[in-house]
Amino acid sequence: MPRTGPAGSERCARSGKPRQLLNPCVAGERLCSTEEATAGSGTYTRHGFIFSSLAGCLERKKEDNELPVVSVVRDSESQLLPNVGAVVTCKVCSINSRFAKVHILYVGSTPLKSTFRGTIRREDIRATEKDKVEVYKSFRPSDIVLAKVISLGDAQSNYLLSTAENELGVVVARSEAGVQMVPISWCEMQCPRTHTKEFRKVARVQPQFLQT
Repeated sequence: MPRTGPAGSERCARSGKPRQLLNPCVAGERLCSTEEATAGSGTYTRHGFIFSSLAGCLERKKEDNELPVVSVVRDSESQLLPNVGAVVTCKVCSINSRFAKVHILYVGSTPLKSTFRGTIRREDIRATEKDKVEVYKSFRPSDIVLAKVISLGDAQSNYLLSTAENELGVVVARSEAGVQMVPISWCEMQCPRTHTKEFRKVARVQPQFLQT
């Protein structure tokens, strides 16, 4: 619910650096009186008060002896945090017998400004015959993988990911010869130069997730 009254006024009355990011706020939140500040971007005025018109971070900018300008700016990075259920594109960094470690690069088709770490556990690679899954036959370092976020993970911000759907798995992989391989089944890819076959958990890629 919007915060009103003295608490809202205190937020705008804080002094400090000429340009200061304050607390997060939500759309429709009453920020302060128009007597205390001037409405900037991301805000609107009504009945003598300044309100936020979007969710973001409250910014206060003071110039000379004029009233401070209060604006609300979006934190674009926070909006792109991978959420549970989101389909992400990631790059495999390392593997062992229990899991694959990855860096998350995209949420849907939108690139992230910062990379996030993720883990695909052996039991989350396939939907069936989980006890027969072998990580090294599913992924290799540098593979590009489509996965779904299933948990926000542990205290180290390690997202837990799953490829246990037909549309999820390896979408780009290179052979030992350095050539991009082509899928020939749901569990194999082949080097077009050497014709060598390698095991992978191959994704049935949907066009909206293809990255160039």
